[in-house]
Amino acid sequence: MKITDIQTFRVAIPLHTPFKTALRTVTVAETIVTKVTCDNGVVGWGEAPPTHVITGDSLDSIEFAINGIFKPLLMDESLANREEVFEKIHGSMVGNSSAKAAMDMALYDCIAQRADMPLYQFIGGYQDTIETDYTVSVNSPEEMARDARKYVDNGFSVLKIKVGKDLIETDIKRIEAIRKEIGSEVVIRLDANQGWKPKEAVQAIRKMEERGLNIELIEQPVKAHDFDGLKYVTDNTETAIMADESVFSSYDAKRILEMGAADLINIKLMKAGGIHQAVKIAKLADSYGVECMVGSMIETKIGITAAAHFAASQPNVTRFDFDAPLMLAGDIADGGITYKGRVIELGSQAGLGIRGMDESFLIEK
Repeated sequence: MKITDIQTFRVAIPLHTPFKTALRTVTVAETIVTKVTCDNGVVGWGEAPPTHVITGDSLDSIEFAINGIFKPLLMDESLANREEVFEKIHGSMVGNSSAKAAMDMALYDCIAQRADMPLYQFIGGYQDTIETDYTVSVNSPEEMARDARKYVDNGFSVLKIKVGKDLIETDIKRIEAIRKEIGSEVVIRLDANQGWKPKEAVQAIRKMEERGLNIELIEQPVKAHDFDGLKYVTDNTETAIMADESVFSSYDAKRILEMGAADLINIKLMKAGGIHQAVKIAKLADSYGVECMVGSMIETKIGITAAAHFAASQPNVTRFDFDAPLMLAGDIADGGITYKGRVIELGSQAGLGIRGMDESFLIEK
């Protein structure tokens, strides 16, 4: 099975509600969809959203990487030599992890279809159903409490709360308002998106612990590069600390794990550069007895389907953050994962199970 064509498409889908974090506000999901065609007629799909404040990628840079670098490199390559193909992609450019992820997931889609297996089975097959959390954007305490109530009423039992944008006391008021509204049974995770300094983070987390706010974990409390600061927070709080933006590669993960700088790791295909590298991070974390979450950027169901298949394939991936398609005003993918409330079913179709896309969301360059 050889690659005969690689195409890219610009896509824009409005969000039904603005998505706000300490780093950015998103109202429209812009992304690059990748389509790979093979000589036996198999078609694979991938996706790469530009997340400038995290990966540094843009729509233009993603398109250039795929069309200007990967396409000439991979045309007529046999996917029977998949390890060689993935190493070519990974070694052909420094950075550009989102573009690498789009190519990687499209090729994995093709390979799993050739094997006549759903992708999650092809790369591990641990489970075929997972449950996602739902994210509460950072707003006023009152608005966040109302949003949390709405999501719980819609059947979500785990909420991911965005914090880190304002004063620590404001963040604590947010969590107190949410807890008052939804009670103590719903699982709450916090994501500071690098918004705190190490000592501030310890102060904030200890106050939350003292007030009995029952936080499951805190995600990326400090700047991505501050591994020592991350370790300081982990060592000086009882609440579990998760590394997210600090971990792009297996080398980052190795350093975090060796230092004991975090209790958990959040793997995202857009940071890792795709499934091939993400599996390495998951296996490495597993060797240290560390559990992982798999999350995403603001992606359509194409990218989330690939991430969900990877997540379901690995036994030490125990948390899932795949609510992005539920935030969109439209669905681009024909096929892929199926949402039944918070439950995601991967299905039994070979590969990613994506048959095509809704071209009404395509935009001109």
